Amino acid sequence: MTDGLKPRVRAPELRGRGWLGTGGAPLTLADLRGRFVLLDFWTAGCVNCLHVLDEMRPLEERYDDALVVVSVHSPKFAHEADADALAAAVARNGITHPVLDDPELTTWQAYTARAWPTLVLIDPEGYVIAQYAGEGHVHALDAVLARLVPEYEARGTLTRGRSPYVAPAAEPGDLRFPANAIRLPSGGVLVADAGSGSLVHLAADASTVVRRYEGFREPNGLLLLPDDLRDLTGYDVVVADTVAHRLLGLNLADGALQVLAGDGRQWMQGDGTRSLSSPWDVTWWRDRVWIAMAGIHQLWTYDPVSHEVAVAAGTTNEGLVDGPLPDAWFAQPSRLAPDGDTLWLADPETSALRRVVERDGSLVVETLVGKGLFDFGFVDGPADEALLQHPLGLAVLPDGSVAVADTYNGAVRLFDPAAARLGTLATGLAEPSGLLLDGDELLVVESAAHRLSRVPLGASARATGASHTTGRPTTEVRAGEVELAVAFTPPPGQHLDERYGPATRLVVTATPPALLREGEGRGTGLVRRLVLDAAVGDGVLHVAAMAASCDDGDEVGAACHVHQQDWGVPVRLTPDGAMRIDLPLGGAPSA
Repeated sequence: MTDGLKPRVRAPELRGRGWLGTGGAPLTLADLRGRFVLLDFWTAGCVNCLHVLDEMRPLEERYDDALVVVSVHSPKFAHEADADALAAAVARNGITHPVLDDPELTTWQAYTARAWPTLVLIDPEGYVIAQYAGEGHVHALDAVLARLVPEYEARGTLTRGRSPYVAPAAEPGDLRFPANAIRLPSGGVLVADAGSGSLVHLAADASTVVRRYEGFREPNGLLLLPDDLRDLTGYDVVVADTVAHRLLGLNLADGALQVLAGDGRQWMQGDGTRSLSSPWDVTWWRDRVWIAMAGIHQLWTYDPVSHEVAVAAGTTNEGLVDGPLPDAWFAQPSRLAPDGDTLWLADPETSALRRVVERDGSLVVETLVGKGLFDFGFVDGPADEALLQHPLGLAVLPDGSVAVADTYNGAVRLFDPAAARLGTLATGLAEPSGLLLDGDELLVVESAAHRLSRVPLGASARATGASHTTGRPTTEVRAGEVELAVAFTPPPGQHLDERYGPATRLVVTATPPALLREGEGRGTGLVRRLVLDAAVGDGVLHVAAMAASCDDGDEVGAACHVHQQDWGVPVRLTPDGAMRIDLPLGGAPSA
């Protein structure tokens, strides 16, 4: 090898429950020998994984006869391990390459993946040559392939060929993975039909199609503006067009669209507010449009009069941390529901129901249901014992209770703030993702069933009583002093970007917080000395790393890039455990 990526490791075989996108045929590494193979370890509910799927599309096209992308689905949530749920996720996200179903994390462990998403590049001779965690690495893979494709072709080991992907048959229907719905002034219903990239106007019966509005990539959030603003702004509905990273204004009469916020690029560190990152929902609260910015775990606002876009809450770190808005941590906030002085929000990656309220003159974030990134389930009862699984929808009911579309449990739950208890209204639904109050019923957007259904407010069902913790391998480490090292090597033709200071950043916290006696906090180096408290026992280390790199040379307009990833590392303290934790952000794998 002359690429500087250093030692090669033989790629382990691809093993799992089965394959999608191959016409039912299994694939082995021997079948793919002679081409580069890019493994994308993902899970369906992870917005960063969805970003990477979109990032990879140009790469797949550029190297279509030299590179085969294989998405390895290694689930975080119990529902994601269901074969039908995976098939729906593959269809919903328009994946056009083979997908390995890895419910037991067999291949995940064989490649020592530690985070969603993780990318592993295998060369035409069957060796692992690069590994990256997180998003923003496709430019690095492009640089690696641009250098190595000619090299392997000259060696005679690159055999160009067609992708083994086999497209499934198209399914008919008026809706395709609908995400949310709102009531229109006419009495009809407007549906954000994410899978078809359109908005569908249904009649008052919520089933007859009246009109379809095109021009979206994956709309998820809808907001009907207050009456006094519609004439002023020239549009009626604000649309969170998630995959396009934009907020759009729709005029219902003529279908005209205008861009309200977002330049179409995914937000990266340093972008300010000119770019957005997977806006998932919008609502009207405190005389502003509030935006659930799922892609970077924040809440933003937009003023339709001044056109000002501002960050309202969140640090961009993923997790479950309450407190003042600037200090709060979210995990893909995906649905918002205002109720007077309270803004309710669904935080799916922590399986949490949360709210923004005013305390002592300041807005703060509070968690009502939810325990963290890796704990979820289907349990009714007091708020501190109740569990959800990746909820995506909310509706405030007339009595002040909150209906929750408990998406991965296939249920509608009911939270009573006065009693601080969670119950269950209905079960047996197909990934409910949106709720709309309709008299004495709830209109439920059943995303995976491609339909709207009805649930009476007086309905009652029972939760299963199941609780879960994400089943990832635990890292055994010694109590006391441990070294944490995040590995990063700039891609070929790039160097660390230190024009404005240190090019790297590392943030470390823990659950429970007392696990970390020393080493918590923010710093610039990618190596950190930690001291773990034996008296606390097991826990999770939360690690967020960032590195900036730029193209070599001093040319004007040289491209710069940000590489970033958050890890949740379950640790078990044992006498014979490791004294070092290695996390790959990007570059060559360790030998």
